[in-house]
Amino acid sequence: MEIQVVHNPPREKLEAMGVFGWPVWTKEESTFPWTYDAEETCYFLEGRVVVTPDGGEPVEVGAGDLVTFPRGMRCTWKVLEPVRKHYNFG
Repeated sequence: MEIQVVHNPPREKLEAMGVFGWPVWTKEESTFPWTYDAEETCYFLEGRVVVTPDGGEPVEVGAGDLVTFPRGMRCTWKVLEPVRKHYNFG
């Protein structure tokens, strides 16, 4: 299971995906476990996090990144800077 990251995707791509109409999620600095019951695609507006899949290598993402997390992935989120992101499941 691999986390897919696109750094600074073109605005046209984000608009075509409807990203700016997705809900917004925020989170303060913290560390917590997470399991993805469905695939999630998100676009980070603010913040910086390190996501470490169980048994995998840490991936750092943040503002300007379009990220896809695979369904079924178990991981630990470490929020280094408060996060604000658009997200979509499925």
